[in-house]
Amino acid sequence: MRNDAQGAPPGRQEATSSLPGTHTDRKGIAADVGASLVVFLVAVPLSLGIAVASGAPLIAGIIAAVVGGIVAGLVGGSVVQVSGPAAGLTIIVADLIMTYGWRVTCLITLLAGLVQLALGAFRIARAALAVSPAVVHGMLAGVGVTIALAQLHVVLGGAPQSSALANITDLPQQIAHNHTAAVAVGVITVAIMFGWNRLPAIGKVRPGMVPAALVAVGTATAIATMGRWEVETVALPASLSEAWNGPMLPESGQWHGIALAVAAVAMVASVESLLAAIAIDRLHNGRRVQLNRELCGQGAANTVSGALGGLPIAGVIVRSTANVRAGARSPLSTILHGVWILLFVAFFAHVVELIPMPALAALLVFIGVQMVSLAHLRNLRRHHEASIYLVTLSGVVFLGLLEGVFIGFALAMIMALRRLTKLTVVTEERADRVHVTVHGSLTFLGVPRLAHVLRTVPEGAKVDLDLHVDFMDHAAFEAIHAWRVDHERTGGSVDIDEVHEKWYARSSTNSAPVAKTIPKGRWWAPWDMRRESGADLAPNPLGLLTAGAREYHAGTADRMRSVMSRLSHGQSPTALFITCADSRVVPNLITASGPGDLFTLRNVGNLVPPHGSSDCSVGAAVEYAVNVLRVPSIVVCGHSHCAAMQALSEKTHEGPDEAETTHIRRWLANGRGSLRRAGTHRGELAGLPAPEALRRLSQANVIEQLGNLMGYPAVRERVESGELALSGMYYDLETARVHLLDAGTGEFSPVQSVQDVPEAVPHPRGGAAPDQSLDESSSGASSRPSC
Repeated sequence: MRNDAQGAPPGRQEATSSLPGTHTDRKGIAADVGASLVVFLVAVPLSLGIAVASGAPLIAGIIAAVVGGIVAGLVGGSVVQVSGPAAGLTIIVADLIMTYGWRVTCLITLLAGLVQLALGAFRIARAALAVSPAVVHGMLAGVGVTIALAQLHVVLGGAPQSSALANITDLPQQIAHNHTAAVAVGVITVAIMFGWNRLPAIGKVRPGMVPAALVAVGTATAIATMGRWEVETVALPASLSEAWNGPMLPESGQWHGIALAVAAVAMVASVESLLAAIAIDRLHNGRRVQLNRELCGQGAANTVSGALGGLPIAGVIVRSTANVRAGARSPLSTILHGVWILLFVAFFAHVVELIPMPALAALLVFIGVQMVSLAHLRNLRRHHEASIYLVTLSGVVFLGLLEGVFIGFALAMIMALRRLTKLTVVTEERADRVHVTVHGSLTFLGVPRLAHVLRTVPEGAKVDLDLHVDFMDHAAFEAIHAWRVDHERTGGSVDIDEVHEKWYARSSTNSAPVAKTIPKGRWWAPWDMRRESGADLAPNPLGLLTAGAREYHAGTADRMRSVMSRLSHGQSPTALFITCADSRVVPNLITASGPGDLFTLRNVGNLVPPHGSSDCSVGAAVEYAVNVLRVPSIVVCGHSHCAAMQALSEKTHEGPDEAETTHIRRWLANGRGSLRRAGTHRGELAGLPAPEALRRLSQANVIEQLGNLMGYPAVRERVESGELALSGMYYDLETARVHLLDAGTGEFSPVQSVQDVPEAVPHPRGGAAPDQSLDESSSGASSRPSC
């Protein structure tokens, strides 16, 4: 079972669904081969650079890139993610090498891979997603700053210091006294990295088609080689036996530190890989990542890499993005990129050995700076989590990676706790009573604030204490109860009203619930649903209305008072909303509107009798809305499962004259035009399933009523002047989705959610005029005298 998958959206075709041997399959293989070559060109310089930054043998970066491509590609659960040596692990690896040596570090990598395999086998990959993105991005930014500061000294011809603070302190001296060939190589590399993708396209050829890292390192290598510059270059082992430098057991007293190191490598590599895999899923339309399988793939790759003497491996966002943009469709591109690296190093090692070390250092400086993402910082600032990002970044740079991550995680937990226990206490004096309202989660953290407010209540006052809380712990109960006893002892009175769960009452007489409760005041839910959930509502209709009004007074009236006070002086609605009287259609609910937004007209079948008909009630509402209220739009909203449309399709309006249906038949006669528009006289609805036929008639009815509106002189005049827009809407009861009429095609399309198109959907309070209008030429309305 794939219960660990992210899940492909409905109707989305997977990129790996082609049958073997078909033309589509061959096309996919060709795309994967092309993408693998692009990623291979990106991966070689990056892998060497990360090995340099880690202080590991250069061949270790190549081994990790090969193993990450082949093993993680074969075993992992992501379609297009590319794994290899990751910049986020460089600080940990550098510290491990200094502490334990390279061969023990290989053992740590191997053991971390086994831990990842175990975590994936126990299917707990999703637990890694519980880490705050602010901590992850802050960690990566801190790693980037640390790498950039250290490698900048190499670019300047010097050597990096032992800490970021020492690197910053020593930087002015390096800049002032180092002007060697190494500096020229570094400047050339950084300049090309910065400007390559900004060059204009030449015809159909774009510079970005060739990886900037390859161009920068290749150009710097060519210039240094042809100019015979004296710079340090890459040194690879002369033979395969010399290349292997595998794991070794540590000394007996080091196992405690080794265990902590294994946990750190496994944690950081897992979190980075899983978050990168989910981020990459947004860039392609193929199968969603299977998180537990991907974690097993990362574990297998780290186990093999550690055994062969390679660096720790993680999913890498830069290489994965290059893979997707190059057209990769399956893990074949990831696997092939590892094969190309292996073949290149095996047969062209002498080319790799021409690369200047300052060029790799400059590449790392550029990548390190890019890891500090201002876009992430702006996004986190909108969510009030920029402080977590900055604290984590600073902690990683000045204290160390694990220390910085721990501090950032602790701050994230504190902020989450503060939000979860957020408390609002409002005091208001009304005549001879004091009204205190408490909203939120009432825990010991909120007791000081609540106690301070309650102490301000005058002695002997009559107090209404409204508790809108979803949780109350013992400390909070004790604080309220002690205050209540003291206040009543001094002659005052306290009336406690609990809107949601009876936390105070149950704590007084019995045991309170053990966890947060869901508020029962679901204003949008029908009464019978709330009665089933245990709400204290009377069983008879009048009792239900009274109980509903009581709930409104307890939870909403106070917050509505200021709004309704302003609206009491007049109304200026945004739209005349004409819809059916059906109890299942709630205009303010489906349009997320409030008091004063909609001037609503409801009747059976959302009909608009033609101008001049004997029924004047609709005409009166239209004239008042258009001429007096000057609404900028009129919306006609039909809905599915409409009994009026069902009766209309059954020709109820043409039935025998019966006293019980006299008014219904007369009213439905106004819908004859809708039947004609739906094509019933041509038999277009015959043979269709009943729900589909009813849907077509309901939508045709909306279009017909919009046409009837154009027959009203006031409406036609304002539409022609551009002051009024007419819109059609359809509400599907089964899916609870709203559909809008496209005046150009005459079709109804579902409204996309804000999450799908945040930049395209205006806020309902933004005052934007409706974008769906009815053209006069399609109305088919006739001019008749007014009622």
